[in-house]
Amino acid sequence: MKVALGARYSTDNHRDASIEDQLQLCCLRAEKQGWTVIDSNTNRAICGASLLRPGLQELISDATQGKFLIVVAEAMDR
Repeated sequence: MKVALGARYSTDNHRDASIEDQLQLCCLRAEKQGWTVIDSNTNRAICGASLLRPGLQELISDATQGKFLIVVAEAMDR
């Protein structure tokens, strides 16, 4: 099954390495499930309240085109 990874951090109490940590956890989950990771979308230092985040917009576009079936994120607020 094809999946995409989503990771982000806001500007509050986070660091750039947070993205890599999230992606690593997501990759491990996908591997355990036997899924194929085809892409990852990230947003760095952008408030999660906005739906206009570039990575999120790309994720939505790719999903609409059927490039993957599942989005894997470290947590629901990511």
